Amino acid sequence: MAKRVLLAGILGGIAMFAWSSIAHMVLPLGMTGIREIPNEQAVLNAMNTTMGQRSGLYMFPGMGLGDNPSMKDVNAAMPQYEKKLANNPHGILIYHPPGGKAMEPRQLVTEFLTEVIEALLAAWLLSRTQLGGYAARVGFVLMVGAVAAIATNVPYWNWYGFPSNYTIAYMTIEIVGFLVTGLVAAAMLKQGTARA
Repeated sequence: MAKRVLLAGILGGIAMFAWSSIAHMVLPLGMTGIREIPNEQAVLNAMNTTMGQRSGLYMFPGMGLGDNPSMKDVNAAMPQYEKKLANNPHGILIYHPPGGKAMEPRQLVTEFLTEVIEALLAAWLLSRTQLGGYAARVGFVLMVGAVAAIATNVPYWNWYGFPSNYTIAYMTIEIVGFLVTGLVAAAMLKQGTARA
């Protein structure tokens, strides 16, 4: 039984990785909602001068609390921060200093392993069910994917202002990824597998 779940998860992860690759390299889904900065070189020069070698996730405008504020500090700073928001652009920025590469092998390996782990967890959950029909088993894994897609993408859209079309595109990539995983896992794991 454990071997079937393991095999279903690995094959499902391969299917998910293949779909994700198509979504990002063939279809326009991977770039949906992403824009380039106007007058980019001036902005890049300013970032390099200001942030230098300090990689990180930056919020702008800052609350003026330093690197590790407490919630007490945040609550006290909120009225002044709201005034800053009224008069300044705002958002988040992930910054890396010069010297990176567009697509490093370790990133592809990390993506592949992440998708295999997701598929393994979905296959394990599916093996614990008593769902009889193939469509019901596929639907179960699809719903696991919908939960995963909602859990990160909607909060990022809500709190950080990620573009709606970006959010929808990335939710689609995740949900379809779990659909293809479900198609594989449901074929391999029949009703009552967990009890066998």
